[in-house]
Amino acid sequence: MFRPVGNARLSSVTPSGDGVLRIGVILDNTGGSAFLNESELAAAKLAVKQINDAGGYKGRPVDLLPASAAGEGGGASQGAGAAAFSADTAAQAKALLSAHADVVVGPSDSSHAPAAIDVLSPARIPLISPANTASGLSSYKNGGFYFRTSAADAAQGSVLAKLARDAGAKRISVLHEAGDYGTRVSGAVMDAARSLGMDAVSNAEFAAGKAAPAAAGIKSGTPDAVVVVARDGAQGALAELLNAGLSGKSLILSDGAIRQYGTALGAGGLDGARGILPGVFPSAEFQAELTGIDPKLKDTTYAAETYDAVTLAALAASTAGDDAGGSIAAWLTTVSGGVRPASGDAATKERTSCASYKDCVEVLKGAKLPDYDGESGTIGFDANGDVTSSNYMVFTYGADNTARVSGKETASRTP
Repeated sequence: MFRPVGNARLSSVTPSGDGVLRIGVILDNTGGSAFLNESELAAAKLAVKQINDAGGYKGRPVDLLPASAAGEGGGASQGAGAAAFSADTAAQAKALLSAHADVVVGPSDSSHAPAAIDVLSPARIPLISPANTASGLSSYKNGGFYFRTSAADAAQGSVLAKLARDAGAKRISVLHEAGDYGTRVSGAVMDAARSLGMDAVSNAEFAAGKAAPAAAGIKSGTPDAVVVVARDGAQGALAELLNAGLSGKSLILSDGAIRQYGTALGAGGLDGARGILPGVFPSAEFQAELTGIDPKLKDTTYAAETYDAVTLAALAASTAGDDAGGSIAAWLTTVSGGVRPASGDAATKERTSCASYKDCVEVLKGAKLPDYDGESGTIGFDANGDVTSSNYMVFTYGADNTARVSGKETASRTP
C-alpha cells in the first residue's frame, strides 16, 4: 500500500485547492457507543454553521459531508443520515474521498483509525480524530496527515502520579491490566512518579479475573498510593485490592477503570478513592448551542473535541489561503499553537490567541497568525499530530461507591 513519506505537518506546499472547503465526518460508533454519533455530528454541524456565519472560507460556505450530515436537526443514527454512516470506516473514508472532501473528522474508535488513515493519507487528505486515544497511533505511518484533538492514553500518567503526590504519597505502586493500554499508561505513571520524587515501588500486571496474586504483592510492598490502570478487569482488580486490605482512599483509578460501581463492590470500599476522565465539562453556552442544533441531544461526550477539529480545519485552510488537504495539514500545527515548521511565515510570524473561528479570522486580517484555543482547551499539536495540553476531570468516590466530580487537572508538555 502506498503511503506518503515525510511529514506533511511541517512541509511547504504548493496551493492546489478548488476554492470550496469540504469537511467530511466519519461516524462509525455502534452498539453501546452509538450515542457518540449524535454528539459528534451536532458539534460538527455547529462548527460549520458558525464558520459560515463568520463568512465561511474565502466568502463561500463550507460544505459538510456526507450531504445528509448537513441536514436540519440531529439524528446520525436515524433518518436520511443513517445510510451515510456505518460501522465500515474504510467505506465511509472512500465515499468522502469520492465526494472531494479536503479534510475528514473522525473516527472515534482508535481501532478504526488505521482503516481511515490507509484510505485518506495516500490521497493527501488530513484526518482529525476527536476521540482516538490509543498511544500507538502516534507512530502509525500516515505521512503527517493524522491528527487528534483528544489526548493519547499515556498522557494521563502524569496526572495520576500528581494526584498521589498531592495527597501526600511518598511510595506508589501500580496495578495494571495486561495489554497495550495497561503497559503504556502504567509505564507513564511510574516515570512521572519518579520525576515527582516519589518511590516507585512496583508495577504489577494482571490478567482480567486473575488479579489476586498481584494485589497481594502490592499490599506487601506497603505503598501509600496504588494506581489502578485497567478496563475490562477493573472491577475484579479493585475487589482484590480491597480484599487484600488496602483502603479506598489509597486508590487512584485510570480513565478506563472509573465507573459507578455502587453495590458491585463492598459497601464503603471505594470511599475516598479518586479517578480521572479526559476532557472538560462543556460550558452552559456551548451546551445550549449544541441542543439548538439537535434538541434531542442527551450526551455531549467528545462534542468539544469535534467542534475544535472542524474549526481548526477551516482555520488552517483560511490561514493557508488554500483548501487542499496538503495545505491544511501543513498549517494545523501552527494555528493550534503547536510546533512550527523550520521556515516560512508559519515559522516566524507572531501568533495571537483566539477562541473562535470569527475571532481568529480577525487575527489573520491583522497580519498575525491565529493560535486557536477552543472548547476543549489549549491544543498545540506536536510533530506527530498529538495535543500537547490535555484536560482531565477528577472524581472522588463516596461511601456509596459512586464517583462525583471534585476537581480538574491539566497535563502539558512542550510541542
